[in-house]
Amino acid sequence: MALGLKSVKPMLLAAVLAAANSAAAGEAAKPGVAIELSAAEPAGEACKLSFVVQNAHAADIGKAVYETVLFDARGQVARLTLLDFQDLPAGRLRVRQFQFPQACEGISRVLINGADTCAGEGLPEGACSRGLTLSSKVMELAG
Repeated sequence: MALGLKSVKPMLLAAVLAAANSAAAGEAAKPGVAIELSAAEPAGEACKLSFVVQNAHAADIGKAVYETVLFDARGQVARLTLLDFQDLPAGRLRVRQFQFPQACEGISRVLINGADTCAGEGLPEGACSRGLTLSSKVMELAG
């Protein structure tokens, strides 16, 4: 599943979301985790990505770490990393920010490979992966 970036600068390529996103408005939230790329901002020579995360499970997630891949402007893998979204309380929004050493214009896509760590009492098996929905406010979406 992929989240792409679209910077304010026109040089950055519009990217593709490689999975279906969120449920239609008004539909009840299904158990799972929703990750939305909310902003991509320059931070000096670096790029700061802001994510809004929602845990729609009935139980808290004590620790959620996702294996993540950043692609460069040519579409090649630039960085494979683990993003620690920390604790995700049930039914609450959380904002998490991560800074990467390359400029935002140099990032064309962000791929969430899957959950590396998902811990918490009372969670169903695969709680951080099953029902995972991805979306972005800083890109054009395509299915």
